[in-house]
Amino acid sequence: MQSQDVAPRPAPPSGAVVDVEQAEAALVEHYPRLVRLAYLMLPAGLGRNRRVLTAHALTQRALPRGRATGDASVIPAQQGGGGRDGDPGYAFVRLQVVRTTLEAGLPLKRRAWPKRSQLPPFLPLVWGLRLFPRSGGADELALEQRLSALSGPARAAYVLRGLEKLADPRLRQVLAAAGVENPAAALEEASGVEARDALLDSPEFDACSLQARPTDLMRRRQHLKAALAATAAVAVCGALLALPGDGWGPDGAAAPSYAQNPAAEAALDPARLARVAPAAWESSARTDFSVWPARGGLVDDTALLRRALAVWARPGESVRVSAAPGTLSGPPPGPPQLLFAGDVDQARVVLLYDGLRIARYAEPKDGTGGAALDFARADGASGAEASAVVLGRTDGNVRYLTAPWVTKAAERDLLKPSAGAMDLTLSADGSTSPLTGATGTGACTSWNVLQVEDASGTRLLSDLGELIPAHLTAGRPAAPREAAGAQNLREWAPFACSLASMRSQGVRTVNAWRYAGQPLPDGSGQATWMCTRADTWRGGGPRVMAQFRTPGGTYGAVVAQAENSPACGPRDPHVLAGVLWKSGAGTWYLLAAGGKGTASVEATGGVRGSAAGPLLTVRTRQGARAELKGTLTDGRDITGLR
Repeated sequence: MQSQDVAPRPAPPSGAVVDVEQAEAALVEHYPRLVRLAYLMLPAGLGRNRRVLTAHALTQRALPRGRATGDASVIPAQQGGGGRDGDPGYAFVRLQVVRTTLEAGLPLKRRAWPKRSQLPPFLPLVWGLRLFPRSGGADELALEQRLSALSGPARAAYVLRGLEKLADPRLRQVLAAAGVENPAAALEEASGVEARDALLDSPEFDACSLQARPTDLMRRRQHLKAALAATAAVAVCGALLALPGDGWGPDGAAAPSYAQNPAAEAALDPARLARVAPAAWESSARTDFSVWPARGGLVDDTALLRRALAVWARPGESVRVSAAPGTLSGPPPGPPQLLFAGDVDQARVVLLYDGLRIARYAEPKDGTGGAALDFARADGASGAEASAVVLGRTDGNVRYLTAPWVTKAAERDLLKPSAGAMDLTLSADGSTSPLTGATGTGACTSWNVLQVEDASGTRLLSDLGELIPAHLTAGRPAAPREAAGAQNLREWAPFACSLASMRSQGVRTVNAWRYAGQPLPDGSGQATWMCTRADTWRGGGPRVMAQFRTPGGTYGAVVAQAENSPACGPRDPHVLAGVLWKSGAGTWYLLAAGGKGTASVEATGGVRGSAAGPLLTVRTRQGARAELKGTLTDGRDITGLR
């Protein structure tokens, strides 16, 4: 790897004049993006907590002290109408962020005062907490490892090229203006890393959406006591600083032990792990995780199991911890149940279950860095919801561990209902061969799901970025059916890509209900109204989407959505939604539809009209806004979903 230095910036040619107000407006509007840029360009060696705080500090210090003249080669002279790309204020603060971030990554030199950006940030100040972005998958981890191997200028070039979509000539100008001595060499080095632009936008690198964990609580208490007694302070601080060095200790990447008590010690003892007999599920009336046997080639690796339990109880600072919304990440209340321990691709993986949660511990086969701990709620999981757990994700592929009662697994593309399913290999321990992950980004051309079969039928499960895949169903909310039937697959196909909006939301089940068909006023056929409801493991936060599809359309369009709404659910199996639709002749209409049991529909506001029954068609103009109200056959009123 070629070494790159950041040189003092030469005097730039005169460009646009940027005042404080203009720069501040750009910084406030694009603050999350600027912080993401800084976080990605900072060296990984700083640690995630230090990188988060430094990224915010450098971004906040990007404002000029007064009116400033930007470099004409990188600062546009005037607003070009192209959003941030033509905004001189944004270009100015972005350049400041790039310059100070490159300085922050420089090593400290002897006999030279460090620059402000090289010092730990004074502001923002966080006391008693460690902050870090949400953990991603194996793809994000691999990209961060590749970026950490680049020089600072090359890392900046890769990030600016991927996130800001800067062409190489403009990118060279920005790097030169930021003080890079050899921009061409930086671009050449950055080109050696595969372009993964979509990953740069992932939550893994969002330094504004953060998770918080306490610092070492016992250590803080000891420090406070030590402050009252100077003699004791020396002894306590010395003991606290004498932590183990490189390599795995008995507890791996776990933090120092907080307390010694019998219950805590029992939960950390591999010998006390609950292990279910391989054939217990065959005679049990239960079909949940409690009857899963312990499987995998490393179930007797006591050292691995000890590390997994210790990290669960007290994850160290280097451990990547993620939890589905509404899922606690604290230690188990007692010895958990072992579900799996074995090699999965390039990692050693342990799956544990404490009756309420699934915990997945993963560590690399080679080296001691990059341990990860993921949590998902599993309380009340049974049948389809306890049929599979994600073992690992690598290069966009997903590998599952299936329930012992699953007899067959296959991969199915929801967008192609007539294409059939492609069989997956089930190993002796119940793990599947890799399944191509669902994309749903950019042009959604496929959405692959896991199809499992057992004695009770065939089910579809969709990976939504968490440990337990979401169970897909179809039909009326009071009596949903499995989505694997031929008719249900055809109904799901145009709306499958909407699952992308439900990623990382703790989704338990997703039901698609075709609640109405509406003849189009120009006689071109019948439109389909679909209500998609995603219920969560935590109970709250369900997401409801009303979707509209015209005859022959490839995809449905989301026309209304709501959170924490009972609509389309078993408690309130009703929905009302509308859309402005343009006919082939150029005439605009308001189309609205309610489900069965809707006695009348009325539109007010910018569009006025009413109709008996669940359907309403009113001629209107482009851009008109309407309020919808419906009356059910039992006399109850409902409002339009929005």
